[in-house]
Amino acid sequence: MYYLGIDLGGTNIVAGVVDENYKIIAKESCKTNVPRPEEEICDDMALVAKKALAAAKLTNDDISFVGIGVPGAVNGETGMIEYAANLGFHNWPIVKMMEERLGTKVKIENDANAAALGEYLAGAAKGSKNAVAITLGTGVGGGIIIDGKIYSGSNFAGAELGHTVIVYNGWKCGCGRHGCWEAYASASGLIKMTKEAILADSEKGACMLRLVGGDINKVNGITAFNAMREGDEYGKSVVDKYISYLACGITNVINVFQPDVLCIGGGISREGETLLAPLRAIVEKERYTKHNKKQTKLCAATLGNDAGIIGAAFLD
Repeated sequence: MYYLGIDLGGTNIVAGVVDENYKIIAKESCKTNVPRPEEEICDDMALVAKKALAAAKLTNDDISFVGIGVPGAVNGETGMIEYAANLGFHNWPIVKMMEERLGTKVKIENDANAAALGEYLAGAAKGSKNAVAITLGTGVGGGIIIDGKIYSGSNFAGAELGHTVIVYNGWKCGCGRHGCWEAYASASGLIKMTKEAILADSEKGACMLRLVGGDINKVNGITAFNAMREGDEYGKSVVDKYISYLACGITNVINVFQPDVLCIGGGISREGETLLAPLRAIVEKERYTKHNKKQTKLCAATLGNDAGIIGAAFLD
């Protein structure tokens, strides 16, 4: 049996054919190129899906449905994307439009939920009963798996962990609130912290500024980490500050859900133990269950961008 999953992102559309062992055997992609009409995005999703099937030497008869992971509030019952801030769409009947183009059943799920399911089935959370996956990208994505099932709440908008507040009346978040975890723990938040540190003290920030060729607009999510690796204490102070905010939110998540595994994905997670070791030290000290024998395993996600494809392909 074969399965087909599509990951609709703000930058890329990726389709993959997955076998029953959760291995991707063919993959195709194209640019999302938003903003543009819904119809055009559906045309491209259908195209990459068909190309992936062709590359795997399969047809629609070899799959029972197509699963799609999409950003935003997704209603699986109506087949609608109710709101996708990064794509700029409201009440998009994506299932109907994709079924017309593909001639097969289509299922949808929030992209972070799909990625969490992928890690649960075949990645860092494999073998667990309850798991949480956090994705550190432009925002902070969250996916929660309870007893093997995606938790999405009564309105399909659950697991928006990035929009829990960790600093009352703090930085404004893209959602409109102030002090959201996403505003501080995302790659965007780290970039903001790095820029602010450089602007606050140009002498101490000289190493980080040098690493971006003197152009502060080229600061990215690893600038401070790279400076720290060169022995720069000011860069290390930025990393430490960032990790403290990340740890605050993760401790909150663990205190609420007590998962077997909490795995972290996204670009910043590629720092590996440079990120995870100090993060664990804070979480182990601050979590409510510090005296319990059983503790949540905190680790890096292992599937990368493939997690969303695998999870979408195996949606219930």
